[in-house]
Amino acid sequence: MRMRLKPWTEPVLEACPFFIEAPSSRRGHWRALFAEDRPLRLEIGCGKGVGTARMAHAERGANLIAVDEVRHVLAVSVKNIAEEYGADPVDNLLLSCVDATRIHDTFAPEDGIERIYIHFCNPWNEKAKHHKRRLTHPRQLMQYRAFLKQDGEIWMKTDDQGLFMASKRYLDECGFAVTYATDDLAGSGFSPNYVTEHEQHYIDQGCRIHFLIARMLDDTHLKKPIEE
Repeated sequence: MRMRLKPWTEPVLEACPFFIEAPSSRRGHWRALFAEDRPLRLEIGCGKGVGTARMAHAERGANLIAVDEVRHVLAVSVKNIAEEYGADPVDNLLLSCVDATRIHDTFAPEDGIERIYIHFCNPWNEKAKHHKRRLTHPRQLMQYRAFLKQDGEIWMKTDDQGLFMASKRYLDECGFAVTYATDDLAGSGFSPNYVTEHEQHYIDQGCRIHFLIARMLDDTHLKKPIEE
């Protein structure tokens, strides 16, 4: 279900000091936008930002860029982030509107991104020809390789088992080693885990959440891309 366009979307984004317009113009210079030079992480598809806000607020020793392609969803994120931070300054988190299919236009190796979060992305299960739209599909993973630091990581959460299994194959083909995986994140005891609104909905229904961490290896580990 699509969120209805909110009339307050643009005023909220225009007034937000941590929302970045024209993100492609920042390519290679994202670190300069933060008050302090800390490890830099990227969340692709942050949605309403509930989990994003909890994670960034709890982990003040890292800087986080959270992106989504829908502006009115990002406006909701602004409100959730402000509520989570309260009186604390939002100095380690930036939001921006980015088309993930062309994310290489927004980030560069000079940005030094050490970790990418992909939480509950669209599984695109209805038709096989749509698999290439997945945020973990090889054509996306190769874009991430272009700017992720050597030995950088991808952290993925999903409620969709089919997407999870396919993503493991995609990662292997694209030179990533899965270093941790579980089919029951809540029961695994893994920490930290900042529960998103989407995640809580499925937990309440008794669904298990799949989670993995994959480390980027050097180019000698690249294999023939999967055609799907």
